[in-house]
Parts: sequence; C-alpha cells; structure tokens
Amino acid sequence: MRPVLRRLDEIAAVLRERDDVIALLGLGSCGAQPARLDDHSDLDFYVIVADGAGWRYLDRTDWLEEPAPVTYLFTHQRGGRRALYADGVLVEYRVLTVAELSRTPFSGARTVWRRPGTPADLVTSGAPVPRPPFDTEDYHLNDALVSLYIGLHRELRGERLAAARLIQHRAVDAVIALLRLGGGEPPYRDAFEPARRIERAYPSDVLPLAAMVPGYAGNVAAARFTFAWLARRYPVPPGIGEALRELIRSVDVR
Repeated sequence: MRPVLRRLDEIAAVLRERDDVIALLGLGSCGAQPARLDDHSDLDFYVIVADGAGWRYLDRTDWLEEPAPVTYLFTHQRGGRRALYADGVLVEYRVLTVAELSRTPFSGARTVWRRPGTPADLVTSGAPVPRPPFDTEDYHLNDALVSLYIGLHRELRGERLAAARLIQHRAVDAVIALLRLGGGEPPYRDAFEPARRIERAYPSDVLPLAAMVPGYAGNVAAARFTFAWLARRYPVPPGIGEALRELIRSVDVR
C-alpha cells in the first residue's frame, strides 16, 4: 500500500473512535480514482463532523498527529489546513458538517469510513462544480483570442507577468477546453484544474505546450504560436483575427 493510503487508513482508525466524527472522505488520487496515485501524490480528505464539533478538529491536531509527527501546519482556507508529516506525506484537509458538505463543490470522493446509519450519499456533492459561463467551442475560441489580444497589449505596456497569465495561462486553458470538446473527456480530468495530467491526455504533436508556454520572456512568441495554432483549426472571426495579426506585426517591428 502506498504511504498516503496507509496514512489515510491510520487517520480513519483514529477518527472512528471519536463520537463527534461522522465520516472520512478521500479525495483526489486518494478518492474514487486510485489509479492516479504515484510516488508524488499528496493526501486530500474531508473530515465530516457533528454540528458544533468543527473547532476540535481545526484548532486541535492531536488526532492528526496520532499516526505520525507533524512538522508543518498552516491554514490555507476557511475550515481547511495543509500539513506535512515528518515522513514526507503532505496532507490537505477540510473539516465540514453535513450541511456544509452539501454546499461544497467537489468531485471524485470516496468514503474511507462512515459511522453506521450515516447516509451513503455523502460522496455526492450537492453543489455544482464550477464551469465557465458557456462550455462551447465558440466561447473557448473567443476567450483564447481575446486573452491573446489583451495579453499582448499588457506586454507592450511592460506588464510582462500579467501578460504571461493571459497568454500562457488563460489562453492555453481555453485551448485545452477546445481539445476536450473536440475529442471527449480525457482520462482522470480534474474538474477544478485543467492543467492536471494534461501531458498524459494529449501528446506534444497535438498540444505543443513547449511553444505555448515558453516562460516569462516568451509572451510574444507564445501569442504568435497559439494564434497560428488556433487559426489553422478553427474559424477565427475576422475582426479579432485581423486585430491580432496587426498587433503581432507591430510587436515584431518593435
């Protein structure tokens, strides 16, 4: 058994002895898709507690430290912590009541342990996973084009980091969405982070990431390449297409 799964079982053994804990849910690679696990996986889980008991599992870490010493801990969101065990297992967890869980968007959860009589549908989120306003080819294509256009203007203004986030991040996320729509759901897609496992889903001749994401000093080259990639595959609207071509030419002259 991999160390992260063994640690999850050890935490479950501690929590099942506590009357105010209702369930323990594994998420991510420790959730419903264990085939994703490898030597670099961390441990994500939700501790589901009775009403009013959350503070005991957020303010106190005795339950967390019982399986092994914890060398690092910090609050990364409301009701959530990240911690590092001395043996290198990194964990990210949230402490939630059943009502809070029903309002939390998540996917791919697995019941590690639940108290007898607890509803079996805890692993099903009652809140929708965030999606773009429109999950269509038209939306993602135009989102990519406008991101390239705004990004190049920020590059010209000297805002290179802001430009990189548009040209090499947002536009590339839109490209990934276009590939997904055109070829079906890639295996083990992360609904919250499109970049996860993307290299396994699309070979470099399909998704040439080295050219689309060359780094901080490569915004112009990335924009030029990504625009050409899009123009070869999709009907680029003439207005934004001509504006982008002219902008790329003006950047090249400079």
